[in-house]
Amino acid sequence: MKRFTTLLATASLMAGLGLVAPALAQVASQPTALTVIDPVVLASGWRATELIGANIYNDAGEDIGELEDMIITANETVPYVVVSVGGFLGMGEHRVVVAASSLEFVGEKLTLHGATEESLRALPDFVFGS
Repeated sequence: MKRFTTLLATASLMAGLGLVAPALAQVASQPTALTVIDPVVLASGWRATELIGANIYNDAGEDIGELEDMIITANETVPYVVVSVGGFLGMGEHRVVVAASSLEFVGEKLTLHGATEESLRALPDFVFGS
């Protein structure tokens, strides 16, 4: 009886695969483009885990905000960063978005050239989507 049950289960599985296989075969394959990356270049890049929470400074060395998050959209090649300005313990802060390429390390400080806390507050408030 056990042998019959095993045989029945195997036959059912094979029949099920027979019905599924043609459906899977109809899915068009999409080629994936691979890019050769130089690991030395990557090693000198920024790690998101080290940047999130970092203070952002202006040209005068003043702390003007904090890098809160990073956003990479499906259609854009430029990643963006969310900068929180002002506030205390999450209250009263103003979030803005700037291109990640506008940030530069000057010494050990993450710098947003030409920005002030006031100029960032003048930008539209960014609200995360749900």
